[in-house]
Amino acid sequence: MSGTSGGRTDDGRERDEHRDRDAEGRARNARPRDGLGRPLPYGAEGVPRQPEGIVREPERSVAEAQALLDAGRPFHAHEVFEDAWKSGPEEERGLWRGLAQLAVGLTHAARGNARGGARLLRRGAGAVEEWRTHDGGPAAPHGLDLPGLVVWARELAAGVERGGEPVDAAARAPRLRGGAGT
Repeated sequence: MSGTSGGRTDDGRERDEHRDRDAEGRARNARPRDGLGRPLPYGAEGVPRQPEGIVREPERSVAEAQALLDAGRPFHAHEVFEDAWKSGPEEERGLWRGLAQLAVGLTHAARGNARGGARLLRRGAGAVEEWRTHDGGPAAPHGLDLPGLVVWARELAAGVERGGEPVDAAARAPRLRGGAGT
């Protein structure tokens, strides 16, 4: 064993006593992060992190996520969508999960991971489309342009696969409400 053992977890896994933990003892990486959510060395200047577990009204979630996307911070927008996914009504969870996947897909595309970015963009587009058609959701819940977002995601996925180069996250950010993207 590695000598970093802090005992064992309830399921028998080795616990790492040197891991960052929150007040409840859950593993939480305290390293600063860059605008695309990549960990930086301790002590480096990072961007402010999105607080986790915030319950927001849907319109506020959309507005905050759009501001983060416009700032080239899709990883952080994903955190906002994830909060909505986890705290929102059961019937909307598929929608918010799909939006989170779109934001993570853009994150990967901006980091230069064309394959992973394209895969997540398509998965998110499929989840949003599935929610809208299968669950009978409206085309514009909370003012969201779901058809436009699906088109944006699929076009970006095809583009990153062709080009293979990192994309500019701010320049390629979608319009969540009307005119879904560039």
